[in-house]
Amino acid sequence: MFKFVNYIIALLKGLVTTFKHVFKSPITDKYPRKKREMLPRYRGLHYLARYEDGKERCVCCGLCAAACPVGCIYMEGEENEKGERYPKVYEINELRCIFCGYCEEACPENAIFLGREYEFVFDNRDSFIYNKEKLLALFPKEKMNRKKIIGGEID
Repeated sequence: MFKFVNYIIALLKGLVTTFKHVFKSPITDKYPRKKREMLPRYRGLHYLARYEDGKERCVCCGLCAAACPVGCIYMEGEENEKGERYPKVYEINELRCIFCGYCEEACPENAIFLGREYEFVFDNRDSFIYNKEKLLALFPKEKMNRKKIIGGEID
């Protein structure tokens, strides 16, 4: 009999809580039309930066791949006729990435950074492997409103 009384009391507490919130106005985001402002330290999708003349910043030193705790960055370096290094192959597996930002901190050239993008969904797993062309193409969209956490803006 004592258990039954406890169940009734618990049920009444739950109903009181429910009725307390029924008559309040709903707190919802108008997501598709109004996107939520992310916190300043939010780390989203990766981007590769270019210099003002259009040349890519990455010199394929491998520090970002070495700093990555899950090993989601793969790169192969090559030299051009001037002797400058550049990445022949640069891939990031966004499914494995934990968005820790270590790659961004390790890069001496400020070539890779994590932007503010949080809407990236695909219908197959192969689309989550971002190659160099895909990462370079995404950069101009985010250049204007991206601040470095450590201080200053990206050049």
